[in-house]
Amino acid sequence: MHDEKQWNFKIFDHQFNFTTDNGVFSKRTLDYGSRTLLDAFNPAILPAGDILDLGTGYGPIGMALAYQSPDRTVDMVDVNELALSLARKNTALNQITNVNIFTSDCYQQIEKNNYAAIVTNPPVRAGKDVVSAMLTEALPHLVVGGTLTVVLQKKQGAPSAKKMMTATFGNCEIIKKDKGYYILQSRKEG
Repeated sequence: MHDEKQWNFKIFDHQFNFTTDNGVFSKRTLDYGSRTLLDAFNPAILPAGDILDLGTGYGPIGMALAYQSPDRTVDMVDVNELALSLARKNTALNQITNVNIFTSDCYQQIEKNNYAAIVTNPPVRAGKDVVSAMLTEALPHLVVGGTLTVVLQKKQGAPSAKKMMTATFGNCEIIKKDKGYYILQSRKEG
């Protein structure tokens, strides 16, 4: 049952317009975890290259990053076709053109291995195996110096995600904590 909603939200001092629907996460406003991730993410520290928004949903993180970094391309992927159709609608509505939007189940349909950054607000409800794959399979898709940035609540596994990212990358830093949300970041070393 469709129930489209239209609303606006200011990110990076820019008013974005969103259309959302039943069956997508955070359909009435930009969730606090995504806001916290965007506040903490610093594209200035990244090497050259594109950005991957893994599990884009209706597109707010990918759109904001594409707006913030007009010289980069942001690949926005999800397994949910409804979410992807909304992401396409939202990027068009906001005239954001430096994006590619396509279906991928985790990294299965991702062919690039030269991302400067992978960002994700992982779908915790999809289960631990999905979230673990999103974290542990990122490394081969990044250039040296590239980062994986993740938002998770402490009570939804941020401490175990930090251990997993440290085991995978050899490093993981908590770059921000806010109201129980942890922004974790690992960097691919040479």
